[in-house]
Amino acid sequence: MAMSAGTAGGVKASPNVTPMIDVMLVLLIIFMLVIPAITAGFQAIPPTGVNLKPHPEEDQDQVLGIDANGQYYLNKKAIPNAELGERLKAIFENRQEDKLLYVKAHKDLVYGKVLDALDIAAHNDVRVTGMITDQRPGTISAVQTDNLFNAPAAPPAGGKQ
Repeated sequence: MAMSAGTAGGVKASPNVTPMIDVMLVLLIIFMLVIPAITAGFQAIPPTGVNLKPHPEEDQDQVLGIDANGQYYLNKKAIPNAELGERLKAIFENRQEDKLLYVKAHKDLVYGKVLDALDIAAHNDVRVTGMITDQRPGTISAVQTDNLFNAPAAPPAGGKQ
C-alpha cells in the first residue's frame, strides 16, 4: 500500500456511485418481475354487435356454421367435424377470385372451437374469413339502411332531431 506524503490534505471530488447502482439494480429486478406478469394476464373483450349491416346470404356464399356443441354445418348441412378440411379444399381449391368463407358460430361456443375451425379453413385454400353475427334486438344503427327491425333512425350526435 502506498500513502501520499507530499501535499496537505485536500478534499477529493469523486462521486459516490454505489447508491445509484443499488437503485438501478432494484428497478431492474422490479421491471423483470412485473412486466411479464402484466402482459400474461391480458384479456381482450370483443366488440358487441350494435351497428351491423344485415348480411343476406347469397347462393355463391360459403357459410360455415358451428353450433353450441361444436358441430360443423357447411351451407346449413351437418358434416362430420373430421371432414371439414377436405370439404373446404374441394370447394376452394379451384376458385380463382372468391376464396371467402363466412363463419356463423353460436354465441355460447368456446372461442377455441372457432379458432380451430379458422385454422382448418386457413390450411385448406380459404384466404379470407368473415364472422357473421346478428344485431341485438332493440338496438338502433346510426345508419338507417342498416336497421334490421325498421326502427326509427338514431338521433344525431347533438341529441336533437
